[in-house]
Amino acid sequence: MKQISILVPKGAVALSCIEGPFVLFTKANDFLESVGKDPLFNVKLVGLSKEAHEYDRFFKVTPDVVITEKHKADLIIIPAVNGERETVIEQNKDFYPWIVQQHEGGSEVASLCVGAFLLASTGLLKGKRCSTHWLAANEFRNMFPDIELVSEKIITDEKGIYSSGGANSFWNLLIYLIEKYTDRDMAILASKYFEIEIDRTNQATFTIFKGQREHQDESVKQAQEFIEQNWQEKITVEQLSSMFAVGRRSLERRFKKATSNTVSEYIQRVKVEVAKKSFESSRKNINEIMWEVGYSDTKAFRTIFKKTTGLSPLEYRNKYNKGATAAK
Repeated sequence: MKQISILVPKGAVALSCIEGPFVLFTKANDFLESVGKDPLFNVKLVGLSKEAHEYDRFFKVTPDVVITEKHKADLIIIPAVNGERETVIEQNKDFYPWIVQQHEGGSEVASLCVGAFLLASTGLLKGKRCSTHWLAANEFRNMFPDIELVSEKIITDEKGIYSSGGANSFWNLLIYLIEKYTDRDMAILASKYFEIEIDRTNQATFTIFKGQREHQDESVKQAQEFIEQNWQEKITVEQLSSMFAVGRRSLERRFKKATSNTVSEYIQRVKVEVAKKSFESSRKNINEIMWEVGYSDTKAFRTIFKKTTGLSPLEYRNKYNKGATAAK
């Protein structure tokens, strides 16, 4: 039997991140039995104490076991916990040595959505790749600069240390784990039963780019503001360097350090965000929107748009704007 240990953390836990894996792995046992196989998963809720935790003011979750009891996990699942990050991390610090000890003994570990902040706090992600909710990406990068955040990814697998993208995309990681522990047929059955799109790997389509302002470099902030207010223009690094009296190489270095993007990447992301909003709300064709945001090369615009969002401009408009006539 695979021992699945779902943490019951302190704080504002997203209850679906406890219920979801509990239901899925339990139901997977039913799927296995339906084809004449033995059940594979033994699911336990693991807490710091046996005390029931109240979530959302009216749900209570009671751990089956506590970390001080003898319990060997094959997979530890860390749910999303919302709220002020430093407080959440501190509230759950007693989990970290136990998670590390279990991992050193062979356990795999998976974080769901912003559960990545707790997983990162164990130290197990240093030098590795990780994903989380796109909305928390800037905060995560600032708190854990020694971890490679791939915020566009829905699933990361670092040799038995897993993470998922934001919100309900944790279901894609769970389906991925079902396939790993059983087989493709079981994963397909689970995806159909729970109506989860299988093999979805990119959450860039859902990202809303808001810029990265959680830094103290005033020259970079001024450059960001200029880019965001003049997105329709062709902006160059040399232009910004001259405007704010900062050497090009210095501006590039400071911009990357402050925002995690190069100047060119930032300009592209701002322009694509404007284009996305136009695709969502207007009936303009692709070329009209491309010209509005300052692109004249159709191929370049389509390439950058797809790289940023995971969809072509036409696919994006058809997905989010039902009233628009499909562009030719």
